[in-house]
Amino acid sequence: MTPQELVVRMLPPFSGWLALAALALPGGSPLRGAAVALFLAAGPGAAMVRVCAPALGERPAEGPVERRDPGFARHSGLLERLMLVLFLSIGAVMLVATVLIATHAFSAQRVLLTLTLLTTLAAFCPPLRASPPPRTTPRTPKGSAQ
Repeated sequence: MTPQELVVRMLPPFSGWLALAALALPGGSPLRGAAVALFLAAGPGAAMVRVCAPALGERPAEGPVERRDPGFARHSGLLERLMLVLFLSIGAVMLVATVLIATHAFSAQRVLLTLTLLTTLAAFCPPLRASPPPRTTPRTPKGSAQ
C-alpha cells in the first residue's frame, strides 16, 4: 500500500475524530457545525464504499443506445459512488440514532462516537473481491440430453 492510498483510506476516520474534537468548541461555532455535518454526510459512507469499490466496479455502466458518449461510464460511476456515499452515510446515521433511542442512550456525542468507531473499523477492513464474470455459454445439467 502506497502512502497516498493510506491517506485516502484514513480520511473518513480522521474526519470523524476531527468532528469529535470539534465538540470541544463552543456550541454555536460554525467550525463545529461544519466538521460534524461534513463527517455525518460523507464519512461513514465513504468508508463503506471504499470496502465495496472492487465489487462496484465489476460491471461498467451501460449508456443510452442512441448516444455513444465515451465518458458516460466514468461520469456515471463517479455519480453512483457519490450518491452511495451520501445515502449510506445518512442511513448509518439514522440506524445508529434509532438503536441509541431504542436503548434510551441517545445523545449527539454517542451517535458521533459510534459512527466514528464504525468508520475507523471499516477503514481497516480489506476491500471486497470482485466476483468472477458470468459465463457466456449456458451449462447443461449433468445427464441431460441437450
